Amino acid sequence: MITIPVYELLLLPGVTFFFKKDMFPKGRITEENIGEEILFVLQKKEMVPEEISMENIFPVGVLGTIESIDEEGSIKVTTKCRVQVSSVEYADGAVQAEAVDLPDIQDISPEEEKEKFDVIKKELMDFAKGFQWGVWVRSMIYHWKSYPEAICALAGYMSLSWEEKYHILEADSRKERLELMEQAVYELMEIFRVSEEAETAQKNSSEKVYRESAIKKQIEFLQQQLDEMHPENISDVRRFEKKIQESGMNEEARKEAEKVLNRMKQEGKDSHEYGMLYDYLDFVTSLSWKTEEPAKIDLGEAEEILDEDHYGLKKVKERIIQQLAVMALNKKQSGSILLFVGAPGTGKTSIGQSIARALHRKYVRISLGGIRDEAEIRGHRRTYIGAMPGRIMEGMKRSGAANPVMVLDEVDKLAKDYGGDPASALLEVLDPEQNGSFTDHYMNVPYDLSNVLFVCTANTTDSIPEPLLNRMEVIQFPGYTAVEKFQIARRHLLPKAMKSMGIKAQNLKVSDDAIRRIIEEYTAEAGVRGLKKQMDVLCRYAAVKLVKGEQKSITVSEKRVPEFLGNNGIHHEKILENPAPGVVTGLAWTSAGGEILFIETSFTKGSGKVIITGQLGDVMKESAQIAITLVKSLYPDAAEKFEKNDLHIHVPAGAVPKDGPSAGITLVTALSSLVTGKPAPAEIAMTGEVSLRGGVMPIGGLPEKLMAAQRAGVKHVFIPYENVDNLDDVADEVKEKLEITPVKTVQEVLKQVLK
Repeated sequence: MITIPVYELLLLPGVTFFFKKDMFPKGRITEENIGEEILFVLQKKEMVPEEISMENIFPVGVLGTIESIDEEGSIKVTTKCRVQVSSVEYADGAVQAEAVDLPDIQDISPEEEKEKFDVIKKELMDFAKGFQWGVWVRSMIYHWKSYPEAICALAGYMSLSWEEKYHILEADSRKERLELMEQAVYELMEIFRVSEEAETAQKNSSEKVYRESAIKKQIEFLQQQLDEMHPENISDVRRFEKKIQESGMNEEARKEAEKVLNRMKQEGKDSHEYGMLYDYLDFVTSLSWKTEEPAKIDLGEAEEILDEDHYGLKKVKERIIQQLAVMALNKKQSGSILLFVGAPGTGKTSIGQSIARALHRKYVRISLGGIRDEAEIRGHRRTYIGAMPGRIMEGMKRSGAANPVMVLDEVDKLAKDYGGDPASALLEVLDPEQNGSFTDHYMNVPYDLSNVLFVCTANTTDSIPEPLLNRMEVIQFPGYTAVEKFQIARRHLLPKAMKSMGIKAQNLKVSDDAIRRIIEEYTAEAGVRGLKKQMDVLCRYAAVKLVKGEQKSITVSEKRVPEFLGNNGIHHEKILENPAPGVVTGLAWTSAGGEILFIETSFTKGSGKVIITGQLGDVMKESAQIAITLVKSLYPDAAEKFEKNDLHIHVPAGAVPKDGPSAGITLVTALSSLVTGKPAPAEIAMTGEVSLRGGVMPIGGLPEKLMAAQRAGVKHVFIPYENVDNLDDVADEVKEKLEITPVKTVQEVLKQVLK
């Protein structure tokens, strides 16, 4: 089938057209083609055939038949029906397409259609009398046999846009198509009347509507011509009028914007409110209001992007892929709002960028740390001087899209004071049932946030209010193991540091052993932020040497690390070389990851006082009291020691605050070691809360604690039995180097430790 692309040419079924031969591909139309079908596809913009695709044509086309070809090369074509174009491409030197018939909805009888056409035909004949060119036009009108024939003949004189012309063809209903054609004819007549000033104001109300429409279109056309000639003179009002029309706002937002625009017209530039009105219109028209078609989600591509940007984090990536799979099946934004919880530098924020890249969406990050005022989330009402939109809508403006990936960073650091409760303001934002009509106080109109993929980050869930936490699914970001840190440094941190310092690969080489030493001796964190800083320091030092010309190629070995980074490495606690009674190794969680700590106990002559030092919090002091009571009940013969001696409990380092119940089992074991005189083996460590009945209860932060144990040289760790499921989150390389024993009671620990 011959396929011909056309632009700005109105084609309707049942009309005979005459085309010049040069409109068709050279050599494609000959006498042999007479009687052959021809498909016309309608281009959205003018283009060469090689550029054609489904994205830049309208989906409805027209099928016709070649009737004849005269000696001068004029080709007569009669259109038959509308078709739905399913594919189009440029191949083998011509446009090729496939299409199926698109039947009309027969909701108007032929008799009624003919009656309406006869009326409009008569009106056109009468209308043409008043013009000099009316004689030859009346002859043409007389021979028209149908509405489509009339419209196609007049289309070139109408002020309809290409999209409006296409809309006539697109209408499935014959009745709707007839009404559109009728309206176009009446508007055309009114345009001629206005232009020639040949008629007075119309008495009929329907004619007034047509006249007003014609005048508006003429004014808009003339104003557009002026704007193109003098773009520097386009007024703010005109600019905002155009932006409001093109924005795709919902009805409520459009009414509010037009109301502010009318006020802006009345106030004028000299008004003290003009700036406030201008800022509001500039903001609302800069937002993306149109719902975008979601891009196809390729899970394979998403996995590649996540692996490329972040090493490790296997379980985190699996959960993200699950979320994307749900979105792919539903073909819309769905699933839980994710809350990434973990130590600083573990990749919580940056993985949001990877998600945006995998979804082919815009990315925007909003920092919530330290926000105290609810208006920072919901915006200020415009009655206040200096009113501003909230951070959520400001982020939407920055993204320039209606469906970005929005990372709400540090959601655990929201504050609450007299300015309101910003965490409560987030409840509506993060609720999929409510955020489809989120209303910012500054905008005062609803905005649809349901297409936004929200990702929240936090270092801990302790300070997040329960109602807000319930709206999110918590995904823990474990600390990186030494092996993972090595791979991250080698693959990402070192190459980025060298690139930012302008150092080429041939000028600087860092050995694997040097990277491992930096990780072990110069960082103390669960993430890799400190490791990144050390890589930057190393590259800066190397840059000085290269610029001075001291060396053309630098190799950093393990021994040379102090030369580049200094000798002030970070001290990590190591297991005791000489274990003593009363001292036991415990495991602690900090915001920078896990650490081991020593519980030290000692008796001195006295009257039974208990001295607790080491900056312990209330919860940890209570754990010490529970441990003392428990040890007294376990060793009744040792009660006299507690009565005739003062007991001193100390947890180094004294300058670091410590709290939490997880040192309970360590305190019990240390006191038991003290009263029995049996030292606990140095390579043993433990963690767990204890009850007065002697039960060992579950704790948090197990992956980080076990990493710290393995790093410190611990060989055997006791954990609460109820934490066994958490071992799935612990890296295999850590579990392989530790003997892990789950216990239910303190007696199980004491039997194995104090032999």
